Amino acid sequence: MRDFHVYDTTLRDGAQQEGINLSVTDKLAIARLLDDLGVTHIEGGWPGANPNDTEFFARARTELDLRDATLVAFGSTRKAGAHAATDPQVKALLDSGAPVITLVAKSHVGHVQRALKTTPEENLEMIRDTVSHLVAQGREVIVDAEHFFDGYLLDREYALAAVRAAMEAGAELVALCDTNGGMLPGQVHDAVADVIAATGARVGIHCHNDTGCAVANSMAAVEAGATHVQGTVNGYGERTGNADLITVVANLQLKRGHELVEPYQLQEATRIAHAISEVTNFPPYSRQPYVGSGAFAHKAGLHASAIKVDPDLYQHIEPKDVGNDMRMLVSDMAGRASIELKSRELGVDLDGDTETLSRVLARVKTLEQRGYTFDAADASFEMLLRREVGEGAPDYAHIESWRVITDARVGEGAEEEGEALSEATVKVHAGGRRVVATGEGNGPVNALDHALREALSVVYPEIERLELIDYRVRILDAAHGTDATTRVLIETSDATSSWTTIGVAPNIVEASWQALREGMTYGLMRAGVPAR
Repeated sequence: MRDFHVYDTTLRDGAQQEGINLSVTDKLAIARLLDDLGVTHIEGGWPGANPNDTEFFARARTELDLRDATLVAFGSTRKAGAHAATDPQVKALLDSGAPVITLVAKSHVGHVQRALKTTPEENLEMIRDTVSHLVAQGREVIVDAEHFFDGYLLDREYALAAVRAAMEAGAELVALCDTNGGMLPGQVHDAVADVIAATGARVGIHCHNDTGCAVANSMAAVEAGATHVQGTVNGYGERTGNADLITVVANLQLKRGHELVEPYQLQEATRIAHAISEVTNFPPYSRQPYVGSGAFAHKAGLHASAIKVDPDLYQHIEPKDVGNDMRMLVSDMAGRASIELKSRELGVDLDGDTETLSRVLARVKTLEQRGYTFDAADASFEMLLRREVGEGAPDYAHIESWRVITDARVGEGAEEEGEALSEATVKVHAGGRRVVATGEGNGPVNALDHALREALSVVYPEIERLELIDYRVRILDAAHGTDATTRVLIETSDATSSWTTIGVAPNIVEASWQALREGMTYGLMRAGVPAR
C-alpha cells in the first residue's frame, strides 16, 4: 500500500447526497474515472446492506479493470453480543471479494451507549473481534472512527482507546471522522497530533463540510501527520457534503509538494470532475476550486491589463496543471485589454487594432446596459465580435416571419383548464427556396425550437445534431411587473461541447427566439457548414 492514501468515497458517502441516485452501471462508470484520476482507494459501497452495492461488487470482479486504485468494501463492526465469524454483515464483506475493507466503528462514548445501546467495553471488543477476524481472512482493514472529534472532546481517553483497539487488532490505519462536520482546522490539527503522539497509530482523516472547512480540516490533519485523506469528487455528500477530494489533492500536490498522483493524472482533473457531474446529473459548479469553469475566469478590466503582461499576476497556478484553462469574461467592466485577450482566445487577433477594439468595447457596453450579459454567453460575444470585424456568421436563412399560438381547452363540465399546448409557425428563405414549417411543443419555446429545426433541416440536415440542453430566464426590472424586460440564456450542445447564447426583449418569447436562432446559427458555423 502506498505511503499516502488518496481514498475516494464518492460511490458510498457521496451517493448519500440528496438527489443523487446511482445505478450499478453509473457506479462502474464513476469507478473507472476515479482510477483515471489516480486515487489509491475506491470505496464501492456497503455489500450485504444494499442490494445495488452487492451487485456492484459482483459485477466489478469481471467488469472493472483498475490500473491504480484498490476497491474497498464498507461495513460495520459486528453486532453487540455476537461473534464476527458468524455475523452475516461481516460475512457479506468477505463475500464481496474486496481486498480492503473499511469498518465504521464507534469512538464516541455517547453514541456507544445511546445509539448502539451497549457498554463502552463491549464496543471496544466489537472493534477488536471484527478487525482481527477480517485480518485473519487475508483482508487489509481500515477503521473509520465515527464521530471521533466530538467523542474526543467529550471523553478523550475513550476515543483514544477505540483507536488503540483497532490498531492492536491489526488495522492498517484509523481514519478520524468529523461526522457532524462541526470542527475547525485548529481543533482537527491538535486532535490528530495528539492521537499520533498518544497511540503511535497511523491516522487518516474524513471530513464533512458543515462549517465550510472540510478541505481546510483535511489539510490541517495532514499537516499534523495524517497519511490518508478521504473525500468525494465535487464534494458530494450528505447535508453540505464531504471534503472535495480533487481540491484536497491539488492543494497537497501543487501547494505542499506531496506526490500523490502522477502529474498527467492531475491534468485530467477537470475532465473527470465534469464527467462525473454528467453521470450524477448534477451540473458542474462553475466556481468550484481548480476545476470550475470560472476557476480561472477574469472579468475586471484591471485584471485583464495585468494578465496581458503576465498571466501569473492574477493566477495562483497554471490552469493546465489541473486540466483547466484561463477564460476572459466580457462585460460592462471590460476594458480594451479584456476584449483583446478574449478575441485572441477566440482566434481573432486584434493586437494593436485600437479602432476595432474601441468599437467592440463600445458595442458591448451599450448592449450590457440594455440587459445583455456576455460573460454568461460566450457564443453571442463571438458572433458580435466576428460581425464587428467583418467576419460575420454565414447567412444561413432569411427569416420571413414567425408566430406562436398557445391553446388550452377546458374539459366538459370542468372549471379547470386542460393541458396547454403551443404551436409555432416559421417561414424562412434558405437554399434558394421558401420553407414554411410548423412545430408543436409543451410551451412556446419548445414549439419554436421544433418549427425552426423543421424549416432549416430541409436545407441544413446538420442541424439535427444540435440539442437545446438548458434554458434560463431572468426578469431584469421586476418592478415593472409583466411589462419588464426579460433576459433569456439558452445552452445548445452538439454532443461534444456546448455554448450559450443570449436574447433580451420586453417579450419573453421574442427574447427566447433571439437566443434560440443565434444558438443554432453558431452551431452550424462552429461545424463549418457553408451557407446554401
